Amino acid sequence: MANYTAADIKALRERTGAGMMDVKKALDEANGDADKAMELIRIKGLKGATKREGRSTAEGLVAAAVDGGVGVMVEINCETDFVAKAAPFIDFSNKVLATALSSGAADVETLLAVDVDGKPLSELVIEAGALLGEKVAIRRIARIEGATVDAYLHKTSKDLPAQVGVLFAIDGDNQEVAHDVAVHIAAMSPTVLSRDEIAAETVENERRIAAETAAAEGKPEAAMSKIVEGRLTGFFKEMVLVDQAFAKDSKKSVGSVLDEAGVKAVAFARFRVGA
Repeated sequence: MANYTAADIKALRERTGAGMMDVKKALDEANGDADKAMELIRIKGLKGATKREGRSTAEGLVAAAVDGGVGVMVEINCETDFVAKAAPFIDFSNKVLATALSSGAADVETLLAVDVDGKPLSELVIEAGALLGEKVAIRRIARIEGATVDAYLHKTSKDLPAQVGVLFAIDGDNQEVAHDVAVHIAAMSPTVLSRDEIAAETVENERRIAAETAAAEGKPEAAMSKIVEGRLTGFFKEMVLVDQAFAKDSKKSVGSVLDEAGVKAVAFARFRVGA
């Protein structure tokens, strides 16, 4: 007869994020000793690390933090949403975020080489995968600076950790407007801060497409220039943060909201898990 209960199985699953059968087998082998079973799950996971290397990691979470005028955000991936919401995965992600914030790392390669508790973070990634029984990966990191930086995390499902994260920095002291724009970025998905960041060839290509579309629609030649520029403006409003209609007041652009607050946008980053 098993020396453990259904409650023991549930508790160990929550601790490890492992599947029910894996947990039951480990408890059987450990004669009901939860700590020993957890160790067995970890050992079994390490042995399977190579097999997991080619697996897809489309789930996970985004974590972000601000320390003074520095904001850091990381995306940590796993294979299933079950593991994404497991306490060990969330704890590991928080350790990665803390390491990213304290180390000054600005890219994943540098971050993975940072020493954590006497070993490179890359080894902790492997150990996390071993414990969880899934491939775990640090996909990307963003680091921005400004006089005021806001970090906003958004849950697309109440049962999961944050799937969307935003960092937004301004050159002045106004946390409220920085937060409002960060929320806007999460919802409206701009790709660049200003028009200057869009390559000239991209703009010319959009202008050409607008002209050809208008011609195909039979628009009058006399109005063609105005029509093309109008459609190009629409393109900018979709892509450029400061040109977008502000989510809280669509009668204003994000740029005008910042101007009214007496600040300028410095930088932003937006992550969505798997996107």
